[in-house]
Amino acid sequence: QVQLRESGGGLVPAGGSLRLDCIVSGRTYTTYAMGWFRQAPGKEREFVAALSWNGADTYHTDSVKGRFAISRDNAKNTVYLQMNSLQPEDTAVYYCAALSPGLPLKQQTMTRQINYVYWGQGTQVTVSS
Repeated sequence: QVQLRESGGGLVPAGGSLRLDCIVSGRTYTTYAMGWFRQAPGKEREFVAALSWNGADTYHTDSVKGRFAISRDNAKNTVYLQMNSLQPEDTAVYYCAALSPGLPLKQQTMTRQINYVYWGQGTQVTVSS
């Protein structure tokens, strides 16, 4: 069993920055590819970013490229999402998730939430205009 706990959300003015942390506990954390997703009010949950178990491969959705960056520190069992130049449309609950083991680490796999087997409770990010 794997547990994920997000932190770092909050209220920030447009143009500001936040860093979300996802602490992972449980067995064999380092073998999981990890992702971040978000769900805005009244909308479906969507992919934000993902990275492979060693951080060598990363993917970001087009709307956050150049502003957000996913990374991980396996020594600390933590995945990060650095968010810069935040905009009101980034307001959402942000979730981290662990990819189901054994799946190919390709963009088509890592960007689909149905392939993620463990999820955190989410952290709220609110960007004021």
